[in-house]
Amino acid sequence: MPTSDRARQLRKGVLELAILAVLDREECYAIEIIGRLDAHPALAASPGTVYPLLARLDKAGLVVTRWVEAAGGPPRKYYRLTPEGSASLREGAEAWAEMSRALSEIFRGGER
Repeated sequence: MPTSDRARQLRKGVLELAILAVLDREECYAIEIIGRLDAHPALAASPGTVYPLLARLDKAGLVVTRWVEAAGGPPRKYYRLTPEGSASLREGAEAWAEMSRALSEIFRGGER
């Protein structure tokens, strides 16, 4: 995976959208989210990156949290999308698809 400044900047812009997409499928706790992102090397993120993003999403009202007792361990904080989070995901996915199509056209040398 490229580690250039450009790649890092691109990743910052899409990690929030990727987290929303993970939570669109099911409620998860932070380490599960990190694991799902890690399954895609371009989206791999450390806890130090993901936890602040989750806090920001919570503060923005895009996710809600609940604590669940874990067998043999400390309670886990689970995150799930709110209706506003689902709307934000849809908007972000549409914007991403539009930008991706446009950039692909430019890479191929096409113009509108």
